[in-house]
Amino acid sequence: MTEPLPGFGGTERLRSRPAPGAVHVPGWLSPQRQRELVTACRGWARGPVPIRHTRLPGGGVMSVQTVCLGWHWQPYAYKRTADDVNGARVAELPGWLADLGRAALVDAYEDAAAGDGYAPDTALVNFYDGQARMGMHQDKDERSGAPVVSLSIGDTCVFRFGNTESRNRPYTDIELASGDLFVFGGPSRFAYHGVTKVRPGTGDPATGLASGRLNITLRVTGLE
Repeated sequence: MTEPLPGFGGTERLRSRPAPGAVHVPGWLSPQRQRELVTACRGWARGPVPIRHTRLPGGGVMSVQTVCLGWHWQPYAYKRTADDVNGARVAELPGWLADLGRAALVDAYEDAAAGDGYAPDTALVNFYDGQARMGMHQDKDERSGAPVVSLSIGDTCVFRFGNTESRNRPYTDIELASGDLFVFGGPSRFAYHGVTKVRPGTGDPATGLASGRLNITLRVTGLE
């Protein structure tokens, strides 16, 4: 049985399945693994393609800062080179991070075979300060229906997980805290989702992240 964890406002935090194929596992990352990931993210943020605020085609700028591994994402396509930043090829996605993604699927779906054949080839690393948000969207630029593995470190956020038809209700608001795992695949792979709020000061500086939230999402692009 999942051990209850303390939550925001004193509520217990238990494993949940907000929709078919979607699983939230609180506290999945150990404190040590969180520190290791923060250190790795700092290295990736320096380049070869540095972290940046992504500019949207209409001229707007995303409030989150993003750095990519394996493939570079820019609205709304993946490329090997960051033509919208400095033209460089992004850093490779390390094998140990792909291994972590496979382990995440095994634990989330409670199935020893869930990670078989899962070969994520890109990761988007997003940094949220206290004011950053992410509007409701689908992760649909990939040509694969393989699950998305999402890891959270730092400040707690309110993650809105919706349906596959529209940005509107029904949706579920879930608090993702430092160390939490969220996986969505199968019928929920193309569900709309976003971040409506970050709660400043709720993270643990012992992770190496003094403020803000890091979110690492592993994906399979289906590209060659």
